[in-house]
Amino acid sequence: MNPMPVLLDCDPGHDDAIAILLALGSPHIDLLGITTTFGNCPVEKSTYNTQRILALAERSDVPVATGAAGPLAGEAHIGDYIHGATGIDGPDLPEPLAPQLSLEAVEFLRTSLLAAPAPVTVVAIGPITNIARLLRDHPGVGPKIAEVVFMGGSTERGNATPAAEFNTYADPEALDIVLTSGLPIRMVGLNLSHQALATPEIVERMRAMDHPVGRACADLMGFFGGTYSDVFDFAAPPVHDPCTIAALIDPGLIVWHKAFVAVETEGRWTRGATVVDLHDRLDEPPNAQVAITLDVEGYWDLVLDALDRVGS
Repeated sequence: MNPMPVLLDCDPGHDDAIAILLALGSPHIDLLGITTTFGNCPVEKSTYNTQRILALAERSDVPVATGAAGPLAGEAHIGDYIHGATGIDGPDLPEPLAPQLSLEAVEFLRTSLLAAPAPVTVVAIGPITNIARLLRDHPGVGPKIAEVVFMGGSTERGNATPAAEFNTYADPEALDIVLTSGLPIRMVGLNLSHQALATPEIVERMRAMDHPVGRACADLMGFFGGTYSDVFDFAAPPVHDPCTIAALIDPGLIVWHKAFVAVETEGRWTRGATVVDLHDRLDEPPNAQVAITLDVEGYWDLVLDALDRVGS
């Protein structure tokens, strides 16, 4: 079977780094390119971090395009209180092997989609601003998108605020454009990713790989675990973003529920919260597949195998 063509939009970010390496290490994924956005750090650092992760993997062939520096409306919210000043504090990563593209992210996404021989899966693991701008400004690309898989929201509570998950809080207007686009959508929220904990055993398995990729990932999880312990009192850090890539590689790892999903754009206390109608209380047609339950053991076996493949 031919690998799935994927465009990845991200804001590295410790968990973004693992997601990129998972995509690179899977024979089931054809990573056509990466676009960057603000989020875990300013967009310039997101681009630099992406290039350094690709250098760690010795993959200078994957194009990187810089995108949104802020949301469609309002000011940018930056997650450096979790990810540190660089966005990926912890490991000593190599310098980029290749420059970023001169094309801005939306134009790169548009041209990549139009050039692809088959519809492409778009994965967004940061604030979804670039994808919203693409759909708003170039609606004709819709048929070229197989589906949008995004990390964001929750069926339960948030982390940026008590109600809102960070990515959705960072640009709820953008998520509203995506959710109302009519495209096939899968949502991977906190309720799912909080099951994907990098326990000490998982970190030790990374370090035991005894190559630069494994050691860097262990160091990433060490810093990430420290801030998650300090800020959220987690015993181990939830590795959110790779859940989206794992869902493409092995859909059986996740139990899904089809539901109507909306995002709050006006609430005084609830701006950025996702409304997930799991029990059909709103009488609205479903517009997304929502991730509910993760096969944790299978997830980590998949991720760690891919990391080891990249580093070997």
